[in-house]
Amino acid sequence: MASKYLVLGGSSGGYLAIMVSRLLGIEYGNIVVKKFPDEETYIRIVNDVAGKIVVYINSLQPSPNDKIIETIYTLYTLKDLGAEKVYAFIPYMAYARQDERFTAGEVVSIEILAKLFRDIETDGIYTIDMHLHRISDPRALFGENFYNLTAIPLLADYVKKHYELDKPIVIGPDEESLQWARVMAECLGGLKYDVLIKKRVSAEEVIIEVANVDVSDRDVILVDDIISTGGTMAESLKALYNLGAKRVLVTCVHALLVGKAYEKILSYKPLDMVATDTVLSPISRVSIAPLIARTIEEDIMS
Repeated sequence: MASKYLVLGGSSGGYLAIMVSRLLGIEYGNIVVKKFPDEETYIRIVNDVAGKIVVYINSLQPSPNDKIIETIYTLYTLKDLGAEKVYAFIPYMAYARQDERFTAGEVVSIEILAKLFRDIETDGIYTIDMHLHRISDPRALFGENFYNLTAIPLLADYVKKHYELDKPIVIGPDEESLQWARVMAECLGGLKYDVLIKKRVSAEEVIIEVANVDVSDRDVILVDDIISTGGTMAESLKALYNLGAKRVLVTCVHALLVGKAYEKILSYKPLDMVATDTVLSPISRVSIAPLIARTIEEDIMS
């Protein structure tokens, strides 16, 4: 029965596809992705997918525009080549933060991206901790076969295994991060959790304000979904140390670490920095492969 299943990985998902295929004991296939001299994308699915149930894994980072084209083209072609069913795992969903028209004439990118995925009519689309600020229900955009999984329990397991923390408390850097702080606190045995207050000045500059957050002489687990330019985490570290925090462990799901974000955060002397491998980075120590494999077993192979 396992021969009916095939796992494929895009150029930002091959490492996860290999691990998932090994965890499940199912076939791993090959996709050739390259650029023509004029920068157009060439894709060839090497394996015969006709009649098979195919799981395709590709993150939409780095180079999100290229990854979107690659992913959309591949999913369409899998259907066109006669795959019985096609499931897409998109560990990092790009453009989720562009979910509203802030200035007249702006493109609401996530709405268009969602429509592209809907039009392919895959049998299921799974993502990991999609950024949900003004999007209350992603299924309203992507359709009923869209599933938003969370990797926060995996991060919590890593924290429990590798760190001995003194009077730990979980803090999110802003109001949006409350959802992740709550889950992290629950997974760590019901710790107290709270959030800071963020005011965005520009795409790279933020101001962190503090309400009634008491971290004095305590170790802090700082958690968020994404670290992009590092401004939010750097300012949060500064604020927490000014409040008397003993040590601060920085955790996130998606470590984009754009530009000098890694160095910027390190300069504020966190205890450590830990992320998952939805996007590969210097701090990607927690693999989401077991989460993907378990979801395939429960939702697709059962």
